Amino acid sequence: MGKYVVSPATHPTDCGRFRASFSVRQAQGDGSSRRVFRFETTFASREGARLFAVTQGWLRACMSHPPAC
Repeated sequence: MGKYVVSPATHPTDCGRFRASFSVRQAQGDGSSRRVFRFETTFASREGARLFAVTQGWLRACMSHPPAC
């Protein structure tokens, strides 16, 4: 997404639901700065969690002041 690389991920919970997370790092440069965002919200499907992670990653990478969730 432009100058950032966003990597979404999903994680199964003990109760059979899924949590979302994503990491953001700069696409260029020698620095190895990476931020990981994890969410407490659970989803019934892995796809639902993945879509949430992709959307939140896009907001974080593209907006100068993304909305807080």
